[in-house]
Amino acid sequence: MRTAPRSTRTTTARAVATAAALLPLTGAALLLAASATPAAADSASPSPSDTGASSTAPVTRAGTSFLTATTVQPGQQVQLSASTGDYLYWSFAASAGQTDSVAVTVTLPPSANRHGAATWTVDVFDGLRRRQACTTGAQTATAAAEDTTLALGCTLRQVRSWAEPWSGDPLPGTYYVRLSVTDLPETDLGLPMQADMHITAKGGDAEPEGGDLKAPLVPAVNAGATLAPGEVPSPVPSASPGSGTSAAAPAEEDDGWFSGLSTRWFWTAGGGVLAALLGVAGYSFARHRHHWFS
Repeated sequence: MRTAPRSTRTTTARAVATAAALLPLTGAALLLAASATPAAADSASPSPSDTGASSTAPVTRAGTSFLTATTVQPGQQVQLSASTGDYLYWSFAASAGQTDSVAVTVTLPPSANRHGAATWTVDVFDGLRRRQACTTGAQTATAAAEDTTLALGCTLRQVRSWAEPWSGDPLPGTYYVRLSVTDLPETDLGLPMQADMHITAKGGDAEPEGGDLKAPLVPAVNAGATLAPGEVPSPVPSASPGSGTSAAAPAEEDDGWFSGLSTRWFWTAGGGVLAALLGVAGYSFARHRHHWFS
């Protein structure tokens, strides 16, 4: 039996040496993928401004959707400037037995800059984003062109400790307040306005009809976060007036070096390197196979 030419053995040896040299780099990339994601997950923490640590400081901002709603404690004052036409969202926690009231005062743009009447409304939604009915208060009001301020209000029904599945009764958990303008001349959109809001919570019987709710209605408000099949989101304790407990604070995005990467990139890169090494080794062994068996 003839042996393979020296050049073929040299090429094969070089291919094997190259594959052996690149294997540690592939292993390092895979280890980096395994360690990058847990580090990023552990470093994420709630924003200090949304934890409700200080219930006396006024809130000067608002969210633009349910997911970005600014957390407000009952009794905490809200004062902010915005543009006419913006949707403003806040969230607060309500426990069983409470009767919550929302009072909003809208400071309208100067009458000289407006071109007609404007209709404003304040809506309240529960943790399932179901619109809740108001027992008292001017939930929707229209301001004439010469008016300077507009008062809105909504008093919710007493929060129940339990309810039938088919009912829309208010249950403990997170509630959302939305302030918006529903009708005005199109030329008045974008004019500066100011909103003052105050939420009050009146205590009462926590279980007026007996029963108990397994967990408050606190939805997951982290945009982009997903749950595993069958996993149940952990409930957030309801806040009582003056307790300084926030209902649901959105997690702060991680600003680490690997914040823009995911494990899929590392696995893809590692798989590509391994495929290239196997292709080079296979080509080198099969290139002159007739010399091995001739």
